[in-house]
Amino acid sequence: MAEEQKTPASGDAAKDEAAMAAEWAAAAEGGGGSPAAENKTLSQDEIDSLLGFGGGGAGSKTGIRALLDRALLSYERLPMLEVVFDRFVRTLSTSLRNFTSDNVDIVIDSITSMRFEDYMNSVELPCLLSIFQAVEWENYGLITINSSLTYSMVDVLLGGGRVNHPVKVEGRPFTTIEQDIVKSLATLMLDDMSSSFNPLTPITFRLERIETNPRFATITRPSNAVIVVTLKIDMEGKGGRADILIPYATLEPVKELLVQLFAGESFGDSSWEDFFFKEIRSMIVDIEAVWPEKAVTLKDIANLTVGSTIMLDNSPEDPILLRCKGIDMLSGKIGSVDSSVAVQVSEVINKVQEEDLV
Repeated sequence: MAEEQKTPASGDAAKDEAAMAAEWAAAAEGGGGSPAAENKTLSQDEIDSLLGFGGGGAGSKTGIRALLDRALLSYERLPMLEVVFDRFVRTLSTSLRNFTSDNVDIVIDSITSMRFEDYMNSVELPCLLSIFQAVEWENYGLITINSSLTYSMVDVLLGGGRVNHPVKVEGRPFTTIEQDIVKSLATLMLDDMSSSFNPLTPITFRLERIETNPRFATITRPSNAVIVVTLKIDMEGKGGRADILIPYATLEPVKELLVQLFAGESFGDSSWEDFFFKEIRSMIVDIEAVWPEKAVTLKDIANLTVGSTIMLDNSPEDPILLRCKGIDMLSGKIGSVDSSVAVQVSEVINKVQEEDLV
């Protein structure tokens, strides 16, 4: 009897399992009307991926977040800035090899535009933030040295062991020695960055201070646009990442130079440049010797007759002006040479440089 009563129960269980299997199969085939599809709950990772907050770093955004930022972050590209930082990487590689007496490889990981607030929210802690001033541009920038690069520099400079994996220490603040080493590294980077900008425009980058808390490193408004250049620095298996952040407002004084595709390149036939230079130098222009002038009324001019005398408020020894196309070029004293009136130049008012002729 027990076996007879157990058989129907086993049959019902088999039917339930078959029904569940059919239901899951329908859901897998896209059957949105099934209860399993209607009650399906998204995981946190799926929600983050949908909204664009997935783990791809600050430079890779997807989903709704990407659509919003695409409309708001339509910043102008600066081709010459990439050329400047290519030069900077080559210069910095040599400087760091001399600084560490070790093999150093530096590559540009990315050059991206974003909001300042977005970058500060993506900074991995702990890190050291070096605030620097662009002296001639009267504005500021930021260099972020992550903890892995900081500890690697300490190991290399202070004789640590050769560990072929990134160094990471957590749970303690940076020591004074570590901060001083990062200060030296930041100063070295700023000097090389100044020299890299010099062929384009003279600029001096000066280190202001070091911060460990991003809240104290606010150099521009949260919604302002910034450019972030990410460098990967490798020292035989050790190293880390350094970010150079420059607000668009800081680059505004040299924006016209940075939007160029090329700078310092000479294209075309150079013989035409020489031809124009020679022709311009041989042009004949009129130069006028202007006697001292006096303002008079129209009535006085109407009353002038033959024999009238106009009194000037100058003495015969006062200098006269030599003008070219209405521009005062020289001044001198009047005299005579071989029965001809002459002017001896005593002062140059506007110096014409040869480079201004082309």
